[in-house]
Amino acid sequence: MKKIESFQVNHLKLKRGIYLSRKDKVGESTLTTFDIRMKEPNNEPVINTGELHAMEHLGATFLRNHEKYDNITIYFGPMGCRTGFYVIFAGDLLSEDVVEIIKEMFHFIMTFEGEVPGADAISCGNYQDMNLNMAKYEASKFYKEVLCNLKEENLNYPA
Repeated sequence: MKKIESFQVNHLKLKRGIYLSRKDKVGESTLTTFDIRMKEPNNEPVINTGELHAMEHLGATFLRNHEKYDNITIYFGPMGCRTGFYVIFAGDLLSEDVVEIIKEMFHFIMTFEGEVPGADAISCGNYQDMNLNMAKYEASKFYKEVLCNLKEENLNYPA
């Protein structure tokens, strides 16, 4: 079997950041997938499911309500390894093109007050597994340590 692209990234060299993961053609359109890597793989603890789930609800809600990005957001969700998220936007984009929207989204998450959108039995299949306080902590840590200090190594996959 062919090894998929995301399994070909050297996770032992991967830093936290925003990476262009792949581009896919769908008809005449291009979909661009970004790897929002909040934790260094195999080097620090992963994100617990409660905070990951709360960040998923908040991030998706933010993007789907954004003036510009609501119409180009295809998907926002967690990685199975729990070291970050994938976001897919319509358009032929680069990591540098999405830095500001990712910063806005994480700022929204880290400062959010109130009930997590969709955190109820009617709206979500596992609504009780949410941890807003830790979601805010993880978002703030990523925002301050990584997003406010992005370098080349945080925007392009290691060779």
